[in-house]
Amino acid sequence: MDILRKGSRGSLVSMAQLALRRAGFYSGPIDGIFGNQTQAATRYFQYANHLPTDGVIGPETWRLLEKYIKGYFRYTLRRGDTYWMLANKYGTTVDAIRLANPNLNEYFLQVGQVINLPFGFRVVPTEIPYSSELVSLVLDGLKARYPFLGLFTYGKSVMGKDLRGITIGKGDRQVFYNAAHHANEWITTPVVLKFVEDYAYAYANHESIGIEDAEVLYNRTTLFVAPLVNPDGVDLVTGALSSGEYYRKAIAIAENYPAVRFPEGWKANIAGTDLNLNYPANWEKAKELKYAQGFVSPAPRDFVGTAPLSAPESKAVYDLTNEHDFRLILAYHTQGEIIYWKYLDYDPPRALEIGQLMSERSGYPLELTPEYSSYAGYKDWFIETFNRPGYTIEAGEGVSPLPLSQFGKIYRDNLGILTTGLAEA
Repeated sequence: MDILRKGSRGSLVSMAQLALRRAGFYSGPIDGIFGNQTQAATRYFQYANHLPTDGVIGPETWRLLEKYIKGYFRYTLRRGDTYWMLANKYGTTVDAIRLANPNLNEYFLQVGQVINLPFGFRVVPTEIPYSSELVSLVLDGLKARYPFLGLFTYGKSVMGKDLRGITIGKGDRQVFYNAAHHANEWITTPVVLKFVEDYAYAYANHESIGIEDAEVLYNRTTLFVAPLVNPDGVDLVTGALSSGEYYRKAIAIAENYPAVRFPEGWKANIAGTDLNLNYPANWEKAKELKYAQGFVSPAPRDFVGTAPLSAPESKAVYDLTNEHDFRLILAYHTQGEIIYWKYLDYDPPRALEIGQLMSERSGYPLELTPEYSSYAGYKDWFIETFNRPGYTIEAGEGVSPLPLSQFGKIYRDNLGILTTGLAEA
């Protein structure tokens, strides 16, 4: 990760501030600004961990801070250690330690054994901007805390970042949720990740998730989640990418479209292709509409690409979908508090019925996609190809990127949609 020091700004600073707060060294605002308080907290943290107290977050300080983002660390057992003692020392629970170490017998622990030791806080942060690095750490943390989750990689971004996903469940019915096709709609990423964590916790503790029995859902379905379809674009919008060749190219693209705010208005991948206009569902019609609006070259938004699936991120989602047997998909976007359920005249079996249930449980109206957005989207291609229920969820209200102050309401509103998709697929 980048070296951070006084004066640094962006989502990585927010991530460091969160880690310092979780570690007990920082009580200031999580504002993405590396000021005096953050520098002082960094020095205290370095002193406590026997590092040079320079107040700069370099590789060694990052290495020690990462465990507070992942929510666990690797602990080497010492003489006399018990789960109860460790739980009390590190502010967690015996059940959490048991869950994270399913192959160990807590009554026959051996000195020198290395275990996963989860902290007492939840892994998925909902108070900081997201980045590809944060998503990677969160996925690793969820897997360590809940070993029954599965991790997968389904492709690469323009910049070569892994496109990573997570699975939960063991049922024959496969369901797919994805988020952040559009860069400035990154708030949807913590929505789906928090759902995975809440669902995993509910399953592990024999509880319900929303109105559904988590164990029933787990045994009936397998949920695949791609939480960050557009990692490069999200990094640009949230400030994790603020220098280098790709950043300079993005600035050059943005200069051709001065009416779009930079970087806040950026929806496309880092090469200027709008991923949700790059699927083979009447792509030519989408091209006609967007060219008429002036988006005729790589742009911060609404450029359909040079051909269907010309962007590696949309091609990766397309391939992932073809490799599986998804009975239902949700594509998360912002904003408008609307559920779009149909594509042209296609009417997949039970699509309207399931959509109505989602609408009732969320308060989001079920509507037809407007003409200017009716073609070449992921949901459109899925419905056209498989004739199965597919939904675009437009979460929240306002101008994207939506502020994190909306997160609580967005998540509460969408919990019924997320659980209905699993229960009704």
